[in-house]
Amino acid sequence: MALIEWREEFCTGMPGVDYEHEKLIEQVNTIYAMIDDKADKESVIDSLGDIYGSISAHFALEEQMMEKHSYDQYREHQADHERLLDDIRDIADEYENAAELDDQKFKQRLNDWFQLHFKTHDSRLHKLAKLVSHDHVDETTMRAMIRKAKNALLRKNS
Repeated sequence: MALIEWREEFCTGMPGVDYEHEKLIEQVNTIYAMIDDKADKESVIDSLGDIYGSISAHFALEEQMMEKHSYDQYREHQADHERLLDDIRDIADEYENAAELDDQKFKQRLNDWFQLHFKTHDSRLHKLAKLVSHDHVDETTMRAMIRKAKNALLRKNS
């Protein structure tokens, strides 16, 4: 069973954003399965790095869109992005440093990490953002952004 199931309430109406959110859910669920399968610590840390890279790139694109369209809650939303990036770093650090992992607590933390921001800041933004176009970012640029952010996280954890 997946930790997070894609639900209609996650849809923003913007195909690119919805795709990024679905991929993030897949990444979180991959880690959930890895924990259940007792995967080695390095593999889980690497997957947490993938999430960090993906969400960091997603946030950067979302912030560009907010700035471009003078979003009235840009500063609050950006601050929440920073908090979420700090949280995923903390989750990775705690996992890496844990002598023994509380699987359920770890899974719940991942679930909460994804859903809280989406239900608050993203929900409001995406309702408004339907009125504006979401610029397409080519796959090469996105992959480069993800790789750069992931490498920054993994170097920090080394």
